[in-house]
Parts: sequence; C-alpha cells; structure tokens
Amino acid sequence: MLIRRETAADIRAIHDVTEAAFAARPGGEAGLVDALRADPGWIPALSLVAEVDGVVVGHVVCTRGSVGDAPALGLGPLSVLPAHQRSGVGKALMHTVLGAADALGEPLVILLGDPAYYSRFGFRPASTRGITPPDPDWTPYFQVRTLTAYTPDLTGPFAYAAPFGDL
Repeated sequence: MLIRRETAADIRAIHDVTEAAFAARPGGEAGLVDALRADPGWIPALSLVAEVDGVVVGHVVCTRGSVGDAPALGLGPLSVLPAHQRSGVGKALMHTVLGAADALGEPLVILLGDPAYYSRFGFRPASTRGITPPDPDWTPYFQVRTLTAYTPDLTGPFAYAAPFGDL
C-alpha cells in the first residue's frame, strides 16, 4: 500500500471511493469532497490517497477550520472502498494525515465520528479541551486530537470549512 498526496488524476477515483464508502448517503460525502476542493479551506498537502496495486482504494482530507478565531483542522471524510475496509487502509491514512498535519505546525484536528474507532488515533472528546461543536447534539461524537503546536488556551466554538454547512 502507498499513501501519497492527491493529484488531479485522482479526483474521479476519490469521488468514486467516497461514493462507495458512503453508499447509504449518495452524493453526500462525495459531493462534500468536491465542494471542499473548490473552497478556500482546501489544503492540498492534507488530501491523501491510499493506493493498492496502482488503484486508489482510500482517501482522507483535512481542511481549514477554526476554534474561535484561531486556525484548526477539520478531518473528513475518511473513505475506504468497502472491499478494502478492515485491512489497515483507514489506519494508514489516519496516521499519515495526522503526521502531515503535525509536520505543518497545525495545533489540532477535529472530527465528528465514532469514538470507539477514532480513540485509537488519540482522539478524545472535544469538550475535554473546551472546544464546542457547531451543533450541541454532536457532543458525544465530536472529538479532538491535539498536535505538537497545541496550546491549552485554544478553546471555544469550532467552525468547519463552509461546505460542511451544506451537508
């Protein structure tokens, strides 16, 4: 398996992988990735694909968000083709994108997801760091992973890149 940055040639494959991974929500997350790519919050260095035998089988992206007025990252979606799920693709993508975000000097990564899955990557309830979700109903699933540049004064409401509001 190879984890690398997305290229223009990957855009269709990423859309298809995301569509397959979120088949229960046709157009939702795949459309979100397309909209994020056109948003000022898009960070090309944090859009990564997983390849197996030259075929894109997974994708993850972090985009610019904010905690209060401070820059932060929103992670998602994380997508893996169903035939490659539970084979380490998601794990490899997560470790790589978190390492890349840390290397870029980002303070933290926020996501909305299953605590049982994401806790293995060091994610904790965002409320433990004084960070609140855009929707209070998300609180049990709203998580943060602090990175090297994190400081404890980074608290307040989190805002995702604008296209998340259309999901």
